Amino acid sequence: MQLTFLDWAVVALYFAFNLAIGFYYKARAGKSVSEFFLSGRDVPWWLAGTSMVATTFAADTPLAVTGMVARWGIAGNWLWWCFVASGMMTVFFYARLWRRSGVTTDIEFSEIRYAGKPAAFLRGFRAVYLGIPINCIVLGWVNLAMVKILTLILGVNKLQALLIVMGLIALTSFISTISGLWGVLVTDLFQFVVKMGMVIVLAVAAVKAVGGIDAMKTKLHAIDRMHGEGSVLSFVPDLHSAWMPLIAFLVYISLNWWATWYPGAEPGGGGFVAQRMLCARDERHSLLATLWFNIAHYALRPWPWILVGLASVILYPGLADPETGYILVMIEHLPPSLRGLMVAAFAAAYMSTIATQLNWGASYLVNDFYRRFFKTGADERHYVRVSQWATVFLTVASAVVTFYMDSITGAWKLLIVTGAGTGGVLLLRWYWWRINAWSEVSAMMAAFVASVALQTGWKLDSDKPVDFAWIMILTVGITTAVWLLTTFLTKPEPVETLVAFYRRTRPSAGWGPVARLAPEIQATRDGLSNLLAWVCGCAMIYGALFGFGKILLKEYAPGFAMLAVAAAAGAMIYRDLSRRGWATVVE
Repeated sequence: MQLTFLDWAVVALYFAFNLAIGFYYKARAGKSVSEFFLSGRDVPWWLAGTSMVATTFAADTPLAVTGMVARWGIAGNWLWWCFVASGMMTVFFYARLWRRSGVTTDIEFSEIRYAGKPAAFLRGFRAVYLGIPINCIVLGWVNLAMVKILTLILGVNKLQALLIVMGLIALTSFISTISGLWGVLVTDLFQFVVKMGMVIVLAVAAVKAVGGIDAMKTKLHAIDRMHGEGSVLSFVPDLHSAWMPLIAFLVYISLNWWATWYPGAEPGGGGFVAQRMLCARDERHSLLATLWFNIAHYALRPWPWILVGLASVILYPGLADPETGYILVMIEHLPPSLRGLMVAAFAAAYMSTIATQLNWGASYLVNDFYRRFFKTGADERHYVRVSQWATVFLTVASAVVTFYMDSITGAWKLLIVTGAGTGGVLLLRWYWWRINAWSEVSAMMAAFVASVALQTGWKLDSDKPVDFAWIMILTVGITTAVWLLTTFLTKPEPVETLVAFYRRTRPSAGWGPVARLAPEIQATRDGLSNLLAWVCGCAMIYGALFGFGKILLKEYAPGFAMLAVAAAAGAMIYRDLSRRGWATVVE
């Protein structure tokens, strides 16, 4: 793709603006670890929520969605659409609890919920495990997407593209290290506007390239006849769909959403989502930020990517790497005058995620490992400097991982199956006093061992939908049995630890024996209200998601009916939040 001087000028202007934001927040970020990682816990809901959306909108996301659509049709997106239920659960059951906990990271939670050496081991182990190998896999697939983009746009090989990406990482790392979370949040807001605008423009260009929506549907139906049963346009797969096997779909909607640890969709919240909840001004801001994130993430963003993916199925059939179809549409069908903005949009998508992952990963390594186990009494500026060096370390490590990675969707699935079965303990640890540190430790170990054994010993391939489904079913079953057995065979946490946690977070259920030891705490009785809000939240998201899709595909009657369901569910949520006094927040 030919880039003119004006294109490069637009890209340079984008980078200059990001640097300016970084320098603006430099002094504030250097004050303390709380400012560096949590922005002083003073972030409004709209900024925290938009930052979550921007983080999950990486350079890899449109490529991965394009690959899913090319391989499994629109229904292939249930790999991540299923997490709506988990996201809504985080909003109504967990967002306020996280903010009440007052921890710096979600891993620090281990030592307020549990006690003694098992709690310390869990905190240190999770800090290193999630902060380095898991975080580097996430960084690796984000880097890989940018490598694929650059190889096609600039005509360079993978190593050359990786060197360019290293330069982008260095710039992002520099901004992140000098500005802390404030710089990440504000650049996320700017970057989200840029990249969302450009993916909509590209979707319009892609539909035009195949002759419009009607022509697209006609050509896709012809492709369906070649595949046999099922349709690439189905939102829910047919019984014998050649695009999406029913067993895979059932696993997505029955297991994935609650049983699996996955970045950005952790059961009960975690990772950078927990970081944004913890940095919110108060409990209400935490809840509203997470609600806005889920609405934007699932209901507003997907269709521009899906339309480009559908167009790529028609324009580039049989691609060896279907994920590159998105880039080919951009190169061959985007108006030349917009190419510079599109490159800047991809850079924005890339940098927003990289900045968050670096800041989040460094918070684990410094707050939950270095500060906790190696140097406990240093001043705040020392820990800020160590945080900056941790960011540099993660930058280099992620580049090495990227070099050996080939598939973005494959990396997504790797994390899903590796964390399968851990979700149950992550959800219940807030609502069941009997869970202890060994419950979490055993769940993590069992999930890893079971998933690896099934893929290496039994030769199940997570890239094949049916094999993926069986890996999930077996791993979740084994892991759940292991952690439940471990829970009942080991002692509960000390009473004083449980009472302190109950007083601090005030969970609404599952703490009867402990609650009786803290009678001064006014128990909240909002379980049924939260359950109703959760059901309405899922209905609102899916109604809007499918409603917008049907309207874009010119199926107006079902589309508007689904939007009406979404509006009714949204009204019920607003009424519930108004009753509790949370519908609006004073800034």
